[in-house]
Amino acid sequence: MVDASGSRSDIPTSTSRGQLAGHIHERLAQEKALLTSEFAGSGLIRSCHIDDVLPDRVARAIYDAFPDPETMRFNKSLRERKRVAAQMNLYDPILEEAIYAFQDPSIVADIAEITGLSGLEPDHNLYAGGISLMSQGHFLNPHIDNSHDKDRDRYRVLNLLYYVTPDWQRDFGGNLELWDDGPDGRPREIVSAFNRLVIMATDRSSWHSVNRVRCDGRRCCVSNYYFSRQSMEPEDYFHVTSFRGRPEQPLRDAVLRCDVAARMLVRKLFKKGVRENPHVYRRT
Repeated sequence: MVDASGSRSDIPTSTSRGQLAGHIHERLAQEKALLTSEFAGSGLIRSCHIDDVLPDRVARAIYDAFPDPETMRFNKSLRERKRVAAQMNLYDPILEEAIYAFQDPSIVADIAEITGLSGLEPDHNLYAGGISLMSQGHFLNPHIDNSHDKDRDRYRVLNLLYYVTPDWQRDFGGNLELWDDGPDGRPREIVSAFNRLVIMATDRSSWHSVNRVRCDGRRCCVSNYYFSRQSMEPEDYFHVTSFRGRPEQPLRDAVLRCDVAARMLVRKLFKKGVRENPHVYRRT
C-alpha cells in the first residue's frame, strides 16, 4: 500500500523512504564542502563519492533484499552483461524505499548544491534506473548514457549510484571506471564499495564503464538518474546510449560504432524510437 506521501505503508518506519532520506541528508551535509570541491575538479568527468551513506544495518538489509537474479531482466550483448529491474512492486519493499529516498526533495536540493546544477528533476518512472546486479563475468563496456528521458523532453544530467555489497574489494572487479580522456585513454577506477554513493555527471563526454566481475559474488547497486529541462552545455544535443570497445577490443569497437550509427539513424527518423524501452516502473 502507498500512503498520501508516496511512501509504502507496509514497511517498518525505520526503513521508510522518509527515514532513509533523513540519514542520507545528514551524511551529505557532513561532507558537502568536500563533495562540492571533488565534483568541480577540472579536467575530469565531474563526479564525487561518499561512504557510510546509511547506517550499516540498513545498507546490509538493502543488500539482503536483492531478489533472485533469475527474476531480473538479463541484458546480454557485446555492450554489457548484467541483471536489471525497475518494476519495484515485485520485490521487497525496502528496495523501492531506498530508490525513492534518493528522490526526496531534500536530497535533490543537496545534490543541486553539491553539483551547482539547477532545475534537477528525479525520475519517478525509473527510466533505466532501479536496481542492478552483476556476478562473475558480468561487465559494462565504455559508454555514454542516453542524453534524454524516455519521452525525449528532459536532459539526463546526473547518475546516482549507491552500492550495497558488503566487503566488496577492488580486486573483485565490477568497479566503476571513468574515462576522463575518452574511451581511447585509460580509465580512473572507483571501487563499488559497500554503502558508497557515487554522483556522476552525464553529458556528451562522460564515458564510463564497469570492469569485469572476477569473483563469485553479487555486485548490487541502487540507481537513480536526475534530469533537467536545460542542457548542461551551451547548445542542445541528442544521442542514444553509445557503447565503445575497450582499447584492447578493436573488433568489438568497430561493431559497436556501427551499432551506434544505426540506432542514431533510427532516432532521427523516429523521435521516440520504434519500440518503447521496457525498463520503466509501470504502475497500474
